[in-house]
Amino acid sequence: MVYIDVYSDPVCPWCYIGKRRLERTLSTRDDFKANIKWHPFLLNPDMPSSGMDQTSYLIYKFGGLERAIKFQDIISETAQSERLALNFDIIKNTPNTISAHRLIRLADDYGLQNEIVEALFSAYFKDGEDIGDHDVLVRIAHTIGLDSKISGSYLSSNKNISYVSSEDLRARRMNIIAVPCFIINKQYAISGAQEPEAFYPLLDLAVICDNINPDEGQLTL
Repeated sequence: MVYIDVYSDPVCPWCYIGKRRLERTLSTRDDFKANIKWHPFLLNPDMPSSGMDQTSYLIYKFGGLERAIKFQDIISETAQSERLALNFDIIKNTPNTISAHRLIRLADDYGLQNEIVEALFSAYFKDGEDIGDHDVLVRIAHTIGLDSKISGSYLSSNKNISYVSSEDLRARRMNIIAVPCFIINKQYAISGAQEPEAFYPLLDLAVICDNINPDEGQLTL
C-alpha cells in the first residue's frame, strides 16, 4: 500500500488539475494500491466568511483584471489537456473554504472523501457554485450519498473548524506554501500539478522503501 497525503483547496484550479493528473498516474500502475487522504490548505486564509466578489478578488489577487484573465486562460488551456472544462466566467463569488474543508473531513468518516473533493471541484469550476454557502454544500453532499440532515446539522455547528485551522498551520510549518502538495508514504513530497513522469520516481521509492507503519494514521513529517 502506498499512502498519499494531499494538501489542497477546493478553489484552487491547479489542485483540480493535480487531482486528475494523480489519478492518471495511478491508473498506469498496477503494482500497488494507493490510499489517498485529503488535507486542508487555505489558499486565502484571510477571506471574509461571506467570500468576495470574484472580480474584486481577481483584481486584488493578480493586480488587475486583465492580468488575471491571462492567468485563467493559461490554466484553462492546461485543464483542457486533462479533459477538464473550467468555467471561470460563470464564477461570481470567491468563497471562504473553511466549511468546504469541514465537509471533506465529514465525508472521510463515511469513506467518501475523494468523492466529495471531486464534487466540490466540479461544483465550483464547472457550475460556478458558491461552495462557501452551507445550503449549496448540503446539496453537494447529498449528491455523493451523505444524509442532508447530518451534513446540515454538522455545518451549522462549530465542529472541526479548529481542525481546519490546525491542519492549515501544520502545512505551513512543513513549508508547504503552495498547493497541490502530495506527500508519499510520509517521506517524499512533490508540489504542483505535476505530470505522471514526476510522480513515478517517488512512487518507485515508496514501493522499494516501504517502511511505513499503516497504523500511525497521522502525517509525521
